[in-house]
Amino acid sequence: MKKDVIIACDFSSAEKTYEFLDKFTEEKPFVKIGMELFYAEGPQIVREIKKRGHKIFLDLKLHDIPNTVKKAMAVLSGLDVDICNLHAGGGIDMMKAAVEGLTREDGTRPLLIAVTQLTSIDQTRMENELLIEKPLEEVVMSYASNAKKAGLDGVVCSPLEAGKVHEVCGDDFLTVTPGIRFADGAVGDQQRVTTPKKAREIGSDFIVVGRPITAAEDPVAAYRHCMNDFAD
Repeated sequence: MKKDVIIACDFSSAEKTYEFLDKFTEEKPFVKIGMELFYAEGPQIVREIKKRGHKIFLDLKLHDIPNTVKKAMAVLSGLDVDICNLHAGGGIDMMKAAVEGLTREDGTRPLLIAVTQLTSIDQTRMENELLIEKPLEEVVMSYASNAKKAGLDGVVCSPLEAGKVHEVCGDDFLTVTPGIRFADGAVGDQQRVTTPKKAREIGSDFIVVGRPITAAEDPVAAYRHCMNDFAD
């Protein structure tokens, strides 16, 4: 799968999502369906967006005991998504169970990636709230290594960590990176951010971009700007 920009369709309803996607008359952007939209509309929203010709990253961040995650992934494998994910914090056994559940009878499955640490987490929060005292980058690399051992295809990480993940886990191990903002944009509630161009230079394979595109006055122009920056 080639490097790409994924638009985070963090909308509260199918109506708002279709209204946004209908603006794209020439492109069929890769889209992310997260918890807000999936919980509001259910699996049908995935089927409809796929029918419209979009690739889909289903971002539900599963995190539970291995057996529960395996069964949930078996259900999700019936949806024709391209990428889905879970939390690496669930451990290697949970991630292995997820791969088993996601793999269909014919041996095919969507790409499966693990969330290392959310981009809203910084060193201070990790130490004070999560009681993890190791350096943030060391924790992310450990989680990425665990994901690779479990047979996953890559991780969700900060764009600032993408290059190091490739050093630790190899060039073929995917890095999907949120925390993308245009150079003149607001950071919002994310701590570890960078621009599309810099993310590509550091080593991001896919960048996930939400508000800089979805909240733009001209979302299509913003998407094209992002694609051009990421491609340079």
